[in-house]
Amino acid sequence: MKPALLRGLLAIGPGLVVMLADTDAGSVLTAAQSGAQFGYRLLVFQAAVIPVLFMVQELTIRLGIGTGKGHGELIATHFGRIWARLSVATLVLSCFGALVTEMSGLAGVGEMFGVPAWQTVVPLAVLIFLMVLSATYRAVEGVAILLGLGELAFFAVAYAAHPQMPQIAEQLGQMPFGDRHYLYLLAANLGTSVMPWTVFYQQSAIVDKGLGRPQLRAARIDTLGGAVLCQVITVAVLVGAAASFAGSTGGAIEITSFRQLGDAFARALGGNAFRVIFAIGLSGGALVATIVVCLTAAWTMGEVTGLRHSLADKPAQAPWFYLTFGVVLLAGVALVLSGVNLVGLSIGVGVLNAVLLPVVLWGLYRLARTILPDNLRLRGAYAVMVALVFSLTALLGLAAGIAGSLG
Repeated sequence: MKPALLRGLLAIGPGLVVMLADTDAGSVLTAAQSGAQFGYRLLVFQAAVIPVLFMVQELTIRLGIGTGKGHGELIATHFGRIWARLSVATLVLSCFGALVTEMSGLAGVGEMFGVPAWQTVVPLAVLIFLMVLSATYRAVEGVAILLGLGELAFFAVAYAAHPQMPQIAEQLGQMPFGDRHYLYLLAANLGTSVMPWTVFYQQSAIVDKGLGRPQLRAARIDTLGGAVLCQVITVAVLVGAAASFAGSTGGAIEITSFRQLGDAFARALGGNAFRVIFAIGLSGGALVATIVVCLTAAWTMGEVTGLRHSLADKPAQAPWFYLTFGVVLLAGVALVLSGVNLVGLSIGVGVLNAVLLPVVLWGLYRLARTILPDNLRLRGAYAVMVALVFSLTALLGLAAGIAGSLG
């Protein structure tokens, strides 16, 4: 195998993993509720998110390769402590909300088959922590990709729902922007696609994996492929829900839990096999996102504090890194098992992420424009286009989130 080809293949991973994590339990619930409540009227939006996702994550590649530093460290170095604290606070909110959602999803999968929540989430949390404690970055990445492939099960759900093309075509152009529930779900879909922790994770992963300038093209292809796959899976969930619920139930249903969603798919599609298929898809995304979110929090805290924060380090060498990972994971488990009603959290976290987008996107854009070497710096016509897309995305998320919440 040629050295260039080998380097390219070895670069594949960070973009695919972060995008598989992006299609997490919260994204699934949000997309399903969108399809159940508004049919195919949010389908165009899902496709429109693909270039936004790629633009955002591609800048993390440039920054990771160009500086060899994580996003948290760059913010602390170039924007000062106040902005660093604001960014970390944004990240913590996003990470913790996402983690609780993942754990809720995993607990819901267990409950579909009569397994109590604690018997599902506690063993899984222990296994994840032990894996991270003993594995290298490449091993963790490989496990995450294998788990994430379970999300392909959603294609079977969409196919079995038998969506009708005339109905899809009729609803594609119907966008009820005057409906606050539509705006709320639009913001939630945006916030469960472009998330603060995906920005921090991919840049840290690029650094921890040791990717350099020769792997830039391969890393971009990895990210583009991941962004497309992420949104195609989300579309499959939305289409499956729209065809199963909005049409066959005589009106939209209100999805109140992951268990209810799995049971509803099983009833609508005519068999327990689809409960299993749905559980596989949901578990795959939730497990990958759990790993990614906890790693993001641990990496970023290390970057901001200057403490050692690499999977290449043993626990004795980077105790605070592994302790942070474990504490974040434990806190998520504890909140899910507390019995607190977390039904609306998945969609609510998405809306919160959308409202916080101006902070995340401004910092990312500013860094890419100012600190990179000439051959990687964001500039020219593409910089103008990115600025326009980021501005429109941030304004849309902010406006839709506020309007949908206050209505």
